[in-house]
Amino acid sequence: MSVPRVTLFGVEGIPEIVPGDDLPALLAAAAVRDGVEPGDILAVTSKIVSKAEGRVVAAADREQAITDETVRVVATREHPGGVTRIVENRLGLVMAAAGVDASNTTDGTVLLLPIDPDASAHAIRTAVRAAVGGDVGVIITDTAGRTWREGQTDIAIGGSGVRLLDDLRGQSDAHGRRLDVTAPAVGDELAAAADLIKGKSSGTPVAVIRGLDRLLDAAAEGARVLQRPTSEDLFSLGTAEAREEGRRAARGADLRDT
Repeated sequence: MSVPRVTLFGVEGIPEIVPGDDLPALLAAAAVRDGVEPGDILAVTSKIVSKAEGRVVAAADREQAITDETVRVVATREHPGGVTRIVENRLGLVMAAAGVDASNTTDGTVLLLPIDPDASAHAIRTAVRAAVGGDVGVIITDTAGRTWREGQTDIAIGGSGVRLLDDLRGQSDAHGRRLDVTAPAVGDELAAAADLIKGKSSGTPVAVIRGLDRLLDAAAEGARVLQRPTSEDLFSLGTAEAREEGRRAARGADLRDT
């Protein structure tokens, strides 16, 4: 099998997005203008999706917005500027501040994550596919930290028409050994690669990945396929929270024994 040659480029000329904008139509027009082709994969930053969907709140309401978006607290840490909250949000993503973000938005506002990133990706894909005359893939990306690792990278939080988890279990490696656990998170790999083009301050919210049309799959699952169920999560609590839970359990056991 030949090794694919992958290229990435940014989609230019996308205007500042405001609530109510028809984002799929805007991106379809930009895709035609910048030469997007069938087989390409578009990586779209969640911020412009959130803006178009009106997911904008006043910065003064940020802490309440984080609370409203939270379904489970994983860890909290105090620091000189306040408190960092690592939580599971309503999309099932474990992120700092539930994904509520103050970057790349107008002063005095913060952005919530899109309501349904998979549906947003599907709407964009439908519009771009019609505009370029063939199928494409779309992922919605957002920035997240990672356990055990410094810094942040982009991950896929929504997707349509592209396989986000490349399950290789049951296949053989180059030496003929059976693969039992290998399932590359290609959705996150695509998101991270695209972020090298989009950046955080370049004003380029959409990148195109060309050469990986083998990942296109009209029946592919959305981004929840990348989320590990809480029941299988070995790190579902922060260190301090896990210790406190253990102390509470021990105190309960002592009381039962008396």
